[in-house]
Order: sequence, then structure tokens, then C-alpha cells
Amino acid sequence: MKRILAALLVASSMPCVAQTQNDPVLMTIHGVSVPRSEFEYSFNKNNAEGVIDKKTVDEYVDLFVNYKLKVIAAREAHLDTLPSFKREYAQYRDQQIRPTLINDNDVEDEARTIYQQTKDNIGEKGLIRPAHILLFVRQKDTEEKKAEVKARIDSIYQALKGGADFAELAKKYSQDPGSARNGGLLPWIAPNQTLKEFEEKAYSLQDGEMSEPVLTAAGYHIIKMNGHKQLEPYDSLRANILKFIEQRNIRERIIDKKLNDMVAASNGQKTKEDIMLDRADSLSALDSNVKYLIQEYYDGLLLYEMSNRMVWDKAAKDDAALATYFKKNKKKYSWSEPRFKGIAYHVKKQEDVDAVKNCVKKLPFDKWAEALRTQFNNDSIIRIRVEKGLFKQGDNALVDREIFKKDTTVTAVKDYPIDAVYGKVLKKNPEDYMDVRGLVVADYQDELEKIWVADLRRKYAVEINKEVLQTVNKHE
Repeated sequence: MKRILAALLVASSMPCVAQTQNDPVLMTIHGVSVPRSEFEYSFNKNNAEGVIDKKTVDEYVDLFVNYKLKVIAAREAHLDTLPSFKREYAQYRDQQIRPTLINDNDVEDEARTIYQQTKDNIGEKGLIRPAHILLFVRQKDTEEKKAEVKARIDSIYQALKGGADFAELAKKYSQDPGSARNGGLLPWIAPNQTLKEFEEKAYSLQDGEMSEPVLTAAGYHIIKMNGHKQLEPYDSLRANILKFIEQRNIRERIIDKKLNDMVAASNGQKTKEDIMLDRADSLSALDSNVKYLIQEYYDGLLLYEMSNRMVWDKAAKDDAALATYFKKNKKKYSWSEPRFKGIAYHVKKQEDVDAVKNCVKKLPFDKWAEALRTQFNNDSIIRIRVEKGLFKQGDNALVDREIFKKDTTVTAVKDYPIDAVYGKVLKKNPEDYMDVRGLVVADYQDELEKIWVADLRRKYAVEINKEVLQTVNKHE
């Protein structure tokens, strides 16, 4: 999901239900009425406990209005008709609405169905609690190896017949680590839940009885029967079944079935999307928090896309505009201490020190990395380790020692014993906007934002009822 700045996550200008006397219109933006409850929802959410930059009501009004204006602009640009928008919005809306399609009775019915299906599968044979000692026999094993395993399992079996403790021998010899640590004891097993040969032999045993070695696809087993029982009554298993439903996400399957049943009951009059829209509308009419939560996401998606087009992407991708902005505001990016614009590098051979310099000295700075990679590290032999950037004192030990003449220790790079630097010192200012591109992009985005908001303020009428504004969070 696209991230929206928290300070701008406010409710939308989507048409909402008719206002009552208890929810007066606080403002009108481009002919759309905004009730007090909508503003309060947004204000309270973005000024809750834990929010660092809290706003007063008066301070928040401008943020709220600007947000609404941007959303109006996005809708007039028909961004809400984009397939990508519709898809992501529907996905979020459904996350909020789907759980409300079922209730506790629906989950209870599913739990009883699971219980009954389990009981039917178990049938009259019931459940068994065997223990076993397993020695693996693999299909690829030689006949000699298989014979060796058979001799070992027979030896264990004879020891058991002679009175040896089953649990102790299971811990010592069984190759099933999960059960071995418990003396060979397995969980309760139902019919058709394990290997056929194992199951047939296990169900033939009485409590306390032990089998001779049994060969299955896994290997040789000696089985000891520890108990038989029928499935417990539903009420005693209910909590476990409900936990199983949650852990296996079966609730979503219940919702899907309910949704399919609702579509079928409409006799072709409604699709799943129609039903979800109706459900969202009905819940929104009953609960303003649900309404504003859904609207918030709807508008947040629109705002993100519109802001990307008008500000964020526009600034980040317009290199000519960034260069112009930097030129006009160059003093803004001056610094109090010098920077080294270049590379700190480590090579294996002395001749590569000059080779590196010759490789990049006639190239623009932003081309250095690719040129070095192509000439020195373009095959399985890595000839150079390099760090490129705009370094201030303290950023890089090698630069500190060689350029800023500081007494510092440079950690040796294994297999690259020769250290060198190449570049230039910029004493007070960056050479061009690329040296401080991140700062320039952020500042240019801020300027585009201000220009955009000013245009929106001129284009769309905004009326605020000051009397109603004074009652925000101060009414019954």
C-alpha cells in the first residue's frame, strides 16, 4: 500500500449522507459541504496521543482545506477512473468490509461442520495413540544396507521381548526425532492419516500390545499401542476448532461462501462488487468512523497519485528544472567546512593507482562509477574497491588522512594493500546540483507544492463557518 504522510491523512470530499442539526456544515469547498463530524474525525486522528507535531484546530484547518482541494483536483483529472486506483481501493475497502459479512453464528456453523466431517472420517474405528521405533530404509539403499537395517530392528525387537523398556530404546535408537524424544510416542491418529502398512498394523493392536517389525515406505517400525478412544463431544473440542479456524484462515473461506450465496440469491441481479458496495454504504450510514475510514483511503490514493504528478515525480525527474532551481538558490547550499568530491579507492597493484585516475579524469563525475566498473571490475577479477561521493571530514578515514590531513587510522582492505584518493576539494559550495541533489529535489518539491496549493486556492472557492469551527470537540 502506498504510504501517505500522516499529517495529510484526512477525510475526503466524497458526497456523504444528509447532515442533521447535530452535525452542521463546517465548510464548503468547491460546492461540497463538509460536516463538522468529518473534520473532527480527521483532526482527532492526526492529533492523537503520540503525535509529535500536534496542531490547534485553527492550524489544522489549512492542512485540511489543502488536502480537500488536492483531492478535488485529482477527481477532476479523473484519477478515480484509473484501473490501478479502482483495484487498490477495492482491495482496501474489502479488507474493512469482508469481516462484517459473517457473524459468530456463521463461524459456529463452520466449526460444527468441521467437527462432523472429522467425526465421519474417523468412523467406528476411532482414534489410536501408538508409539514407534523407526529405522529408515531408503529406496536407493543397497540390498546389503537393507539387510543391515533389518538385522538391527530385529535385534531391538528381541531386546524388547526380553523386557527392555520401549521408551528408552526409542530415545536411543529411533530415527524419528520428533517422537524419539518422547519415548516414541506419536499424537492421536485417525484413519487414513498415516502410512497404510503402519495404520493396518497399529489398528490391529490392543492397548499395551507391541508389533513385530513392520516395513513401510519409510522403513522398519516396531509399534506399541498406548490407547484407543472415540472423538470427544463437540463442546469439549469447540475452543480448539475455533482456534484452528483462525490459524488456517478458514474465516476467509466462510466469507467467500457467504458472498457467493448472496450473489446466487440475487438471481443474477448483483455481482460481488455490487454487494460489497452496498455493504460499504450501509455500514457507512450506521457508523461515521467506518465511512470516514473508507473515504480516507479513497482520497489518500487520489492524493498520492495527484501529488506524484504535480510535485514528487515532477520534481525528481526534471533535471533541467532542478539545475535552474539550484542556480537561483546556490547560496542556500553552501557549507561551513570543505567537502572532497571524488573517490577513495584500494587496488592490488601500484600501476592501477594512475590507471584509475586516467580512467575518470576527463569524465563527468556521475560517469565515474560506470567507467571504473567497466574497465577494472568487468569480469571475475575485481581489481579495485572504491567508494565515491561528496565527503566531509569524518565520513571516510582514508579521505580524512589524505585530503584533510588528519591523524587517523585507515583500516586495511584485505587483498587490496594500496590506498589512494582522487578528486577535488570544494571549499564553500557544491559545483552543481548533482552534488546536493537530494536537498535540491526536496526544496524544489516544497516550492512546487506551494505553487500548486496557491493555484488551487485561486481556482476553488472555500467557505468556512467560523461559528461552527469554534464548536469542534465542544458539543454533546
